[in-house]
Amino acid sequence: MNPNPVFSKDYQSKPYWWERTPRPSLEPIELPKETEVLVVGSGYTGLCTSLQTSRNGLETLVLDAEDAGWGGSSRNGGQISTSLKPGFDVLSAKFGAEKARAILKEGIRSLDWIGEFIEQEKIDCDFQRVGRFYGAHTPRQFGLLEKKIVNQPEGLEVPIELIPREEQHSEIGTDFYHGGIVHPHHASLDPARFHQGLLEAALSSGVSIKPQCEVQEVLQAKGLFHVSTSSGVIKAKNVVIATSGYNRKTPPWFKRRIIPIGSYIIATEELDPALVDELIPKNRVITDTRKLVVYYRASPDRKRILFGGRVSLNETDPQKSAPALHQQLVTIFPQLASTQVSHSWMGFVGYTFDEMPHSGEKDGIYYSMGYCGSGVSLSSYFGTRLGQRIAGLPEGETPLTLVPFQTRPFYSGNPWFLAPSILFYQMKDRYFS
Repeated sequence: MNPNPVFSKDYQSKPYWWERTPRPSLEPIELPKETEVLVVGSGYTGLCTSLQTSRNGLETLVLDAEDAGWGGSSRNGGQISTSLKPGFDVLSAKFGAEKARAILKEGIRSLDWIGEFIEQEKIDCDFQRVGRFYGAHTPRQFGLLEKKIVNQPEGLEVPIELIPREEQHSEIGTDFYHGGIVHPHHASLDPARFHQGLLEAALSSGVSIKPQCEVQEVLQAKGLFHVSTSSGVIKAKNVVIATSGYNRKTPPWFKRRIIPIGSYIIATEELDPALVDELIPKNRVITDTRKLVVYYRASPDRKRILFGGRVSLNETDPQKSAPALHQQLVTIFPQLASTQVSHSWMGFVGYTFDEMPHSGEKDGIYYSMGYCGSGVSLSSYFGTRLGQRIAGLPEGETPLTLVPFQTRPFYSGNPWFLAPSILFYQMKDRYFS
């Protein structure tokens, strides 16, 4: 029992999602001597890639250093959006208007695609088109959101509803915001259930999956990759890196391009249903305009509030990050001041220097990663496209392969620059928004 009054008597420092869907116990397999496709990482990206390669006749093996889906795929908040973060103006300045539209349409397409995919695969994961409320934390930010609705780029228009402050209680039971907007097509799901459905689909499609098998080195010789793992060496014709925020021992080229950022989530104890109805009456997923992101929602059974954010740099003990998250939750919802935390956990988000996901090939190694906090739809969609591309299918092509994957001088995978960045954004959120 934890003596901190923030925690309930039955508090657990593990994802709330694991209560219903524990990490899977797979039948042990021997590491084969060779395979046609070797996928490193058993999250959404790796499993969606493997589904396509295996179903198109390529022998496929997925390896993971931990249990299957142990990372971000079973730890995220289960919120689904289109979020390719750079806007049309930024992308068109870099790549021209035509390519910018093509890139942004991929994000819009991923949001439509994931619902169709879940239905086709018959995955039971509480998928719902609940819509997203995006709160303005200052009057100025509300004005910017209003302009966003009016000035959507031609050919990229999506449904958006403006919610003035005097009407926001129809969306959220707080006076913290100054109005906001609603994206009605955004969605939610149970991320661990979604991962479990992908895992079962992959296994039934002939994919071999070996957890607790860390990839230590990838070398290329005579047209084959020689992959050293904690279980031995395997040869592969094709290698896929699908680890994103968990690039511990991937080739240095990938580590230099991904910024692992800790994201932290708490689940409240069970609440009175009437209180949940007051706080989130339409079951929306919720974010706001602050640079230091918070994201929250009701649990699928509407008995708890799940609240996430970036409240630390590198703290990996969720018991230490939970009180700060609880304080932020209570700031938005004072009604929860006496509510305790039943679960607290963290995971790593794979961020990139240009805030864009990337998919492509480097020295013969395929990759898809860097979803910048919008990984549920983007990792599944681009993982699928990558698998199709490896299988030689034309539908696997995506404009992302044409976007340069940037790094910065002196960066090797340790984001030393995050501390001053977070301080800057804290000041900006408080004084300059």
